[in-house]
Amino acid sequence: MALDLQAPALAPAARESSKLKRHFGRFDILFFLICTIVGVDTIATVAASGGEAFTWMVVLAVVFFIPQALLFSELGTAFPQEGGPYLWTRMAFGHLAGAINNFLYWVTNPVWLGGTLAFSGAYALQVFFNDGKSFSTPVFYLITIPFIWVAVLAAVLSFRVGKWITTIGAFARFLLLGLFVVTVAIYAAQNGVHGLSAGAYVPTAGGFVALVGVLLFNYVGFELPSSAGEEMKDSTRDVPFAIARSAVFSFLLYAVPILGILLVLPLGQVTNFGGFVDAIKTVFTVYGGQVTKAGPELTGAGAAIGGVMGIVFVICVLTSGVTWIMGSDRALAVSGYDGAAPRFLGVISERLGTPVRVNIFSGIVSTLVLVLANTITGGDAAKFFGAVLGVTISTTLISYLLIFPSLWKLRRSHPDVPRPYRMPAYRILTVVLMALLAFTVVQLMAPGAFFDWFGKGFHPDGWSADEGGVYLLTELVPVVVFIVVGVLFWVAGRRTRRDNEAMAHDLEKSTGPVFR
Repeated sequence: MALDLQAPALAPAARESSKLKRHFGRFDILFFLICTIVGVDTIATVAASGGEAFTWMVVLAVVFFIPQALLFSELGTAFPQEGGPYLWTRMAFGHLAGAINNFLYWVTNPVWLGGTLAFSGAYALQVFFNDGKSFSTPVFYLITIPFIWVAVLAAVLSFRVGKWITTIGAFARFLLLGLFVVTVAIYAAQNGVHGLSAGAYVPTAGGFVALVGVLLFNYVGFELPSSAGEEMKDSTRDVPFAIARSAVFSFLLYAVPILGILLVLPLGQVTNFGGFVDAIKTVFTVYGGQVTKAGPELTGAGAAIGGVMGIVFVICVLTSGVTWIMGSDRALAVSGYDGAAPRFLGVISERLGTPVRVNIFSGIVSTLVLVLANTITGGDAAKFFGAVLGVTISTTLISYLLIFPSLWKLRRSHPDVPRPYRMPAYRILTVVLMALLAFTVVQLMAPGAFFDWFGKGFHPDGWSADEGGVYLLTELVPVVVFIVVGVLFWVAGRRTRRDNEAMAHDLEKSTGPVFR
């Protein structure tokens, strides 16, 4: 069988992929992955669940994080074409499944950028530069809307330039989390340890239900650089290298700060939204300031260092959005010239080598999400954060329900494709990954299902126990709408698919079977 890796969309793919340039090296991929996986906006969400959060984080690192890394090491090296996660799903299950799944995979990111990331950045500025007082609605939008469009601009830039933004983001994480851990140690030496008892670290079923969504959300993303597979210098060597090292760095960058928060701060002081920013302000009083009944107050060097770290925090959440927009926008553009989305979206800029049209589309969706979510929740910070984060996590994880098993299917449908790296025990590990995902999606839609749906300890912050039906709708309706849009994208790509099939047929007659 002749292998033509451009065959899935012969003429369109050749035309668009010819505009791509190979700027993505080994360490670029490593830093990109650190930005992708380490999201500082959810650190406090995990720590707020107490000691067992750390225990479950370790357990899921073994049964989910590591198997996922092995899975994407194989897919990323065996099928290194542009559009990675979309292409794998489409090759395994067809254009309709690829269209729906890829829209779910893509839309998560503008929702996340315009929701929790923009809000988290604004909250950090509020804490360090506005004495913790809420911004007025006009000021809130003056901060958050430029935040969104700076991220979009970064994604529009050529990868030759854009990759340095993600590198800066990775080092911002090293600086922020490293200084936080050191400061936690100083704070503990001065004020004592409020650590939890050993019993607090014992895992429970209720704790697992409450935590599994955000922990899995924190742990996904190894596939994202493969969305730019044809922009990598050497995917065969660099993908496994970057995944292995980023897995170690990412786990430590999550685990050590979370453990520090649990050991030093009273659990009641850690909240889901903004909790990490509040924790930073509290421990940074060692440089100048004090903790009062009204909360921490920074003065002198404490205020100066805190302000710098507030800006670094904003850089961290901004670059989280940038990496995901860069990757998912490329996947959507590939689906556009492969017949699973409107052809209009499947265009790569000749000058920049980036999917500018999709980037702008992401910015528009992010802005709409920001305005709608803030309006619907009436500016209620906790409800805003919880509702948008819930939709973001559920939509993200649903998309992996087809991405993960694509490895199994492609092992059977494309056995002759060279696999420089092969996932061990792939059947068992894929089943484990799928079972965890399915259980988690149910819990995200209906918190506490099978236990005590929306009961005490299960409903998100800002929601009361009698609002379960409303919450279910806020989670379910967007997903249904996204699936419908995915189907419409598939319909819109019909002509492109027909043209591609005709071209593939003509090529097969002249050269023999091609890779599809």
